[in-house]
Amino acid sequence: MNRLPRSVVAALAAVPAAALAVFFVWPFATIVSEALSGAAIRDTVTRRSTWEIVWFTSWQALLSTIVTIVIGLAPAAVVARFDFPGRGVLVGLLTAVFVLPTVVMGAAILALLPDALDRTVLAIVAAHVVFNLAVVVRLVGAMWELLPTDMEAAAATLGASRWRVFTDVSLPLIRPALTAAATVVFLFSFTSFGVIRVVGATGTRTIEVEVWRRATQLGDLGGAAVLTLLQLALLGVVVAWSTTLQRRHSRALGLRLRSPRRVPSGRSEQRVVTAIVVGTFAVVAAPLAALVIRSFSTPTGWSTAAWTDLGRTEIRPGLRVGVDPWNAVVNSLTTAVWATTFAVTIGALASLAIAAAGQAGRFLDAGLMLPLGTSAVTIGFGMLITFDVAPFDWRASWWLVPVGHALVAVPFVVRATLGVLRSVDPDLTAAAATLGASPTRAWYETVVPYLWRPLAAGAGLATAISLGEFGATSFLSRSGGETMPIAIERLLGRTGSILQAQGYALATMLAAVTVLVVVLTDRVQSFTRPTTSRRRG
Repeated sequence: MNRLPRSVVAALAAVPAAALAVFFVWPFATIVSEALSGAAIRDTVTRRSTWEIVWFTSWQALLSTIVTIVIGLAPAAVVARFDFPGRGVLVGLLTAVFVLPTVVMGAAILALLPDALDRTVLAIVAAHVVFNLAVVVRLVGAMWELLPTDMEAAAATLGASRWRVFTDVSLPLIRPALTAAATVVFLFSFTSFGVIRVVGATGTRTIEVEVWRRATQLGDLGGAAVLTLLQLALLGVVVAWSTTLQRRHSRALGLRLRSPRRVPSGRSEQRVVTAIVVGTFAVVAAPLAALVIRSFSTPTGWSTAAWTDLGRTEIRPGLRVGVDPWNAVVNSLTTAVWATTFAVTIGALASLAIAAAGQAGRFLDAGLMLPLGTSAVTIGFGMLITFDVAPFDWRASWWLVPVGHALVAVPFVVRATLGVLRSVDPDLTAAAATLGASPTRAWYETVVPYLWRPLAAGAGLATAISLGEFGATSFLSRSGGETMPIAIERLLGRTGSILQAQGYALATMLAAVTVLVVVLTDRVQSFTRPTTSRRRG
């Protein structure tokens, strides 16, 4: 596209750059200053409990990763290589579970497992596995699908068993994708917050949970800041190691542009494929089904009391809910509307500025991606300690929670929009300019019309993210301003089957709304490709 005047590009970039500086860079700098002040570093690193928490965080994340990879390899292979009834439904279900809020997945695992396994490490690992299964199927399956099959066929012809073909031929070829999937799963499990809060026993703490505890319950801001930086350092080491490992095992392959998936042949192969598909459906669907069932289950039998009593703050004399579920619903919807508005506004301006600035736009693009690589707990903690002192005492402001949600959502809006803007044929802008339009007018008339559909898709993603956001909200929400994830966590932590059933009912509502938003977003995204741009030349 023709270059816009620098003043116009600067005006477009001003709001996104200012939002990033004020609500991300400044809070992060505050965390660093808190960590480096006084004796916080010495007190934290010499405390035995710190390293016990680091050890638990690490080994539960590693165990979750190993189990997820082991369970996910079979469905990844089946989805990549075979065409079978229900394939699209299976992939869609895996994706839907992955986008569910973490508190919903934690509630679903609690609903499914027997009481003897509630609040155990096994429950934590199970929640991580179900939540992250889509990562393995998507990332590993995408590469597996494009691999040439001649080497596998040659090994089988020479008498190698299926297991030998997998370990000696297929596994080395998919290792880069496997490393990428394992890294993503480990990062999600290492920074797990909602799952630990909902599923973990009292006293179970990962680094994220300990940061929240020290900041909100103990008032140890320095210790929380040190733990935050320690976590970022550990994650940096993991990402660097993963990148090196991927580069070392990557090799040039004759990848196929399109995979000729085949129907399973022979009874043995059909039975194996069927067993894997049915097993995967069961692993993913069973927790969601249990979530719905438990919302209608009471000690006296089946009842709709959990649903009909959602608006009551006292179930019976002496048994108070502690939160107002319907108020939480209203708070979540209101917060999501404002967070979406902020995210779409900032994302639209940023996308236009990045696309118009050319190579210079990559700095703003990279900067806006930073919140995506930072945990929501870190974002919430930074905002908590930055905006609670004069003259910027915004802690009680209604808009602070939506802004925290928007920080996480803006990268998705930019990614949904930027590709479309960059695909607009620059000849259209040039043609408008030759007809007498100014550079700004020509750009506005030929580029901006393509903005609305990808922005609608980005708005859907922002809404889904805001509805399920739990980490930042745990720091920033005020009394009476609890959102649905906060209410779910509190209800499930209360004694009394009716209160817990209400927690399951709220989790069911949140899951249904999230899936609906994602489905509508997918429908919108299918229409985001420009239709009037043409190939140059």
